[in-house]
Amino acid sequence: MAAISRVQLLHHPSAILSRLPHSPSSSLTLNLRRRKFSSTPLLCSSSSSSSTNASVVGDLLDYLNESWTQFHATAEAKRQLIAAGFHLLNENDEWELKPGGRYLFTRNMSCLVAFAIGEKYIVGNGFHVIAAHTDSPCLKIKPKSASFKSNYLMLNVQTYGSGLWHTWFDRDLSVAGRVIVRASHGSFLHKLVKVTRPLLRVPTLAIHLNRTVNTDGFKPNLETHLVPLLATKPEEAPAESKEKSTLSSKAAHHPLLMQILSDELCCDVDDIVNIELNICDTQPSCLGGANNEFIFSGRLDNLASSYCALRALVDSCGSPVDLSSEHAIRMVALFDNEEVGSDSFQGAGAPTMFQAMRHIVGSFANSYAGESAFDRAIRQSFLVSADMAHGVHPNFMDKHEEHHRPEMHKGLVIKHNANQRYATSGVTAFLFKEVAKIHNLPTQEFVVRNDMGCGSTIGPILASGVGIRTVDCGIAQLSMHSVREVCGKEDIDIAYKHFKAFYQTFSSIDRKLIVD
Repeated sequence: MAAISRVQLLHHPSAILSRLPHSPSSSLTLNLRRRKFSSTPLLCSSSSSSSTNASVVGDLLDYLNESWTQFHATAEAKRQLIAAGFHLLNENDEWELKPGGRYLFTRNMSCLVAFAIGEKYIVGNGFHVIAAHTDSPCLKIKPKSASFKSNYLMLNVQTYGSGLWHTWFDRDLSVAGRVIVRASHGSFLHKLVKVTRPLLRVPTLAIHLNRTVNTDGFKPNLETHLVPLLATKPEEAPAESKEKSTLSSKAAHHPLLMQILSDELCCDVDDIVNIELNICDTQPSCLGGANNEFIFSGRLDNLASSYCALRALVDSCGSPVDLSSEHAIRMVALFDNEEVGSDSFQGAGAPTMFQAMRHIVGSFANSYAGESAFDRAIRQSFLVSADMAHGVHPNFMDKHEEHHRPEMHKGLVIKHNANQRYATSGVTAFLFKEVAKIHNLPTQEFVVRNDMGCGSTIGPILASGVGIRTVDCGIAQLSMHSVREVCGKEDIDIAYKHFKAFYQTFSSIDRKLIVD
């Protein structure tokens, strides 16, 4: 068989499946196998063969295709960290930590904190953190999802976050999320599920029945029009009793959906005691554009930032020598629920990250860490709030302030807002750009127009929580909050290199600046 290039595989995996042989040793498994961190260059990248310049784009695509939900994104991050040598901790336990150690813990399987301790760390030294979020706007199944309309089986859904909901119509959709399953001896198990085949559809109304849609706009009612089709309602067999039919119609979820879930989980339907499912687009993440310069995918906001931060942490401490001269603690914090305000047990509004910091300080103090030790550590710390940025849209250039129009392939975007919708200050912007300058990496600036509202990030939430210096940044993208987004391939590698450089060099840069 002729060799299939990595470019073909990444460009659109489903496009070549029909050309692959169906032997047991077929390379069909290439797109289905979870890849470990790669140190070899990818054909989809124009980088050289040195490990320093190797592209991480291929591994990002694998991560995106695995991470249909915040639960899957966290589980896959956990798996990769453990494979890289990080030790799994439990928030409820006492921690026995040591300089040079690498650790992680999860909360709710949708929030993750990982950290690597410098060999020269002492109590009171700072934390160098990159924080992002695992959730994206989507449709979520309601607690009672079963619905019947005009002989169709439908699923009632909630809108999560500020999605561009019109983009969810006429897409091949399915379900993914987590399920609580009854196990033996009265225990219960948390399991992730992902139905990869197209299962659902939200059809648009034919133009013949909505003649003014192209002039008046598509304005669906999110309660009545955004309800996915699951199946046509089967005719009931004559032998079925009226009582059984009545019980079935009162079920919280369609028995057909529950059977599909039980088949995926290899368990009995009756053993499924609760479900928490997202509606997901089944189209794979892939490269696009005439020169394969784009990444086409759902959930780029904010899994692209999450993966670049995760990978940068792993690669910045892959060998013992990487932490031999480090005085600080390098950390990644990935939170859930950013798209709805972060005010949750697993969101950035919870004290998860700062509790972990205090836990670490206390572990090294061999006793309760007094406020002075922890506060000193916070004052010496620095947080990078990484969330995707609004790239300039060629068809709507007037939506951007004319001197602050971030472009694709031009590096990380530093976000500024005088009203503190972003946490960037002159000092934090300088320090973060100095990292880029030393490593010859480009950066850009973004300021929203004065006559437009400004979104926000987890940056101000975390910055004001205990008073940690923070910079807000992101990768430029288009179609933010669409079911299908786009960003530049080169920006992924630039972001990864910038984050890695931050971990490796920030300590030395920070010592050169005196503010107070």
